[in-house]
Amino acid sequence: MSTDRPERTGPIGAARRRDVIDALRRGAVPESGLDLLATGLDRFEAALDAELDAVASGASVFKAVRGEYGSGKTFFTRWLGERAKRRNFAVAEIQVSETETPLHKLETVYRRLTERLTTSGFPPSALRPVVDAWFYALEEDPLAAGAAEEDLPDEVERLMSARLTEVSRHAPSFATALRGYRTALTSGDEVTAAAVMAWLGGQPHVAASARKAAGVRGDLDHFGAFGFLQGLLTVLRDSGHKGLFVVLDEVETLQRVRSDARDKALNALRQLIDEVHSGRFPGLYLLITGTPAFYEGQQGVQRLAPLAQRLATDFTTDPRFDNPRAVQVRLSGFTQDSLVGLGITIRDLYADGARDLERVRAVVDDAYIAELANAVGGALGGRVGVAPRLFLKKLVGDVLDRVDQFDDFDPRLHYALTVKAAEMSEVELNAAAAAGADGVELELP
Repeated sequence: MSTDRPERTGPIGAARRRDVIDALRRGAVPESGLDLLATGLDRFEAALDAELDAVASGASVFKAVRGEYGSGKTFFTRWLGERAKRRNFAVAEIQVSETETPLHKLETVYRRLTERLTTSGFPPSALRPVVDAWFYALEEDPLAAGAAEEDLPDEVERLMSARLTEVSRHAPSFATALRGYRTALTSGDEVTAAAVMAWLGGQPHVAASARKAAGVRGDLDHFGAFGFLQGLLTVLRDSGHKGLFVVLDEVETLQRVRSDARDKALNALRQLIDEVHSGRFPGLYLLITGTPAFYEGQQGVQRLAPLAQRLATDFTTDPRFDNPRAVQVRLSGFTQDSLVGLGITIRDLYADGARDLERVRAVVDDAYIAELANAVGGALGGRVGVAPRLFLKKLVGDVLDRVDQFDDFDPRLHYALTVKAAEMSEVELNAAAAAGADGVELELP
């Protein structure tokens, strides 16, 4: 990654700063404010923004991201999700797993999508607020057009029928359930309305009485999931959203499932890509993440030749010449210099909200940050690429917090880096084990 530090323009809100710092203190990727930490991602910005703009205009995009564990794939997807939200996209991040969200069961993938659906104004699940906004627009449009109060019910019914006709083209049962939800709401039957909304979200085992009242049958199946996604995209567009950004994270877990399930999942992924490229899902930006082994290994993409062809991308050139417009992009991970640059950015962000800004910057100076980054990297066998999470956790929780709270605390005198198994991820544990450093106290120079 580039060593460039993210550019900060103007003051940062206290709440936003606190959320970022709190997440880093826990060793987690912040849910927002990621542009403050986006070291080295500027090379992707122009191409990705152009793709988001195209999706907002009615196109659809599929993108694959590759990177080793610890290279920042989760950070990258959330950073891009933030950019999508600023364009008024809805966003959903889905963790693929054999037990919770098997990729070959698209009805489950759709259900997870609706459970994790979020917008700039609503946290997960935002499905019901989105649908309510859609119906609200149905009422506002006739009024804006000058409809008389006594004509409003008929105008709303006419407009709803027209809008549902569009949804019915893709998902007849989705449209029927929307009408059933509206009927339950207007009659004051909240129990039925909630149950029908659950059914719209792909939830199984919805009460038969609610399904009967809405005029729908059974549960969503694998083949109906595409239609429901089309219906959701239509509702999002008509309720004012520019598109839907969906992340299928950790797709490399497919390599560890049974061969029959793996083959079904790979074929489902191939089918998803083809449907996106065919234009079936206008307003959808679908992104997957995986390791190089998933894309190149015989237990992953290469197992299904048509899928491998669709994802084939040339990575034989110098990474600085990678094409960010390609179907697949790679994250190179952190270098020592870029890790230090990120640490300095976080130090400055922290200092802006500290009791004594100048003391924080003086005690935790650039040289000390470089020493800490080197020490954390050493604890992980020199694998700097997997060090950012642990490095930032130590920097914020062990160093900056103490400097801010204790006037006589000097990390060079009073702090010795200790890396313990309990605070490390699986990837960090493997790196530490290789270095023989698990649980070893490491003195900074």
